[in-house]
Amino acid sequence: MKNPLHEYRVFLSYPHNMRVLLITNLIYAFVMPVIEIFIGAYVMRNSNDVKMVIAYQLAVYTGIPFTFLVNGWLLQKIRIKRLYSFGMLLSGVSMVCMMSLRELSVGGLVAAGLLMGMSFGLYWSNRDFLALSSTNDGNRNYYYGLETFFATNIGIVIPVSIGAFIGSFGARANVAYQIITGLVFVLTLIASWVLHRGEFENPPRTPFVYFRFHWLWQRMQLLAVLKGIGQGYIVTAPAMLVMTLLGKEGSLGMLQTAGGVLSAILLYILGRTTLPRHRIYIFAAGLALFVVGAAPNALLYNQVGVLVFMLCLVLGRPLQDIAYFTIQMLVIDTVSAIEKRNKYAYIFTQEFGFYIGRFCGCGLFLLLAYQVSNTFALRYALLIIGVIQLLSVPVARSLIRGCVTEARAAGIPEPAPHG
Repeated sequence: MKNPLHEYRVFLSYPHNMRVLLITNLIYAFVMPVIEIFIGAYVMRNSNDVKMVIAYQLAVYTGIPFTFLVNGWLLQKIRIKRLYSFGMLLSGVSMVCMMSLRELSVGGLVAAGLLMGMSFGLYWSNRDFLALSSTNDGNRNYYYGLETFFATNIGIVIPVSIGAFIGSFGARANVAYQIITGLVFVLTLIASWVLHRGEFENPPRTPFVYFRFHWLWQRMQLLAVLKGIGQGYIVTAPAMLVMTLLGKEGSLGMLQTAGGVLSAILLYILGRTTLPRHRIYIFAAGLALFVVGAAPNALLYNQVGVLVFMLCLVLGRPLQDIAYFTIQMLVIDTVSAIEKRNKYAYIFTQEFGFYIGRFCGCGLFLLLAYQVSNTFALRYALLIIGVIQLLSVPVARSLIRGCVTEARAAGIPEPAPHG
């Protein structure tokens, strides 16, 4: 990696909208660790029941695909920047609702989870479309490499800082959570202001709900289900494991920090230097790291096992995301050109593939927890999920090859060589 000034000039060489989107996502990245990690820890602290955490997460996941559908209709009347901004602000509203609950109940958690799911639905549906429309297959490795570089670096600082901040309040930890919620609101306002510096266009006002798709997209949905299986449990697994085995948020932050610097540097280098043909290898490496980390957690189920898992997760999860989302967008570019449909149609339907997978991932944990025990579920669910996700590699390889073959057959521009 060359000097920072050179890297800044490289950044300035990319399109304006792409840069605005990256800066917006950089700011909001400070919010994501709070939502993904410490909300689970908050529920765990106040309920001491891993099943309550999973119930909240299932409510979140249920709200997302419904909001993708509503967002598609809203995009025909409201500017995409406003919907994107509202999605970010709604995450803070959901946190306020949860903090205002006097007693955590399943009903209250479901309501707060559905609201957070609506926030994610507005945020991710518009973010995905803007990323798709602001980039091309040639610069997406850089886009996602830089985006995950930001997120990973922030993921180094925020968890340990917030963990220490919450720990400093001792028995009054819930007050710390309320202060953090206020800071989330401030950050979402700043991110919204930056987003409005871009000149983004809404999707065309054409139908986006379809039930029949090209075989490439059907296979892409299978890949989404496999990815969703991991997402369904991995968002809350770190919090549950650490709160169960170590019992404090400060330890959670320290574990998230471990290995983060190496991961951030690796991600930026991959984004700057790799080509489309390298994506399948990056994807396979990320999936393999997940299994490598889950194995000692299953075998040992102690502090060492959690440490190894977290280190592998910090390295492996971003690798999966870089490869997955660039492959996803390649398939959307190809299939939308063949079927001549609104690209939002594919972003919308993809979320249902994720939802099925997430439901299966959470369902697996709940099944193990109720039929055997919470300990058994925390110990073995990750390894089972990791092994299942290895099936993603041959599916992704067939998708990449299929895009080249189908583009050639349809007489549309072929993607760059992918191996």
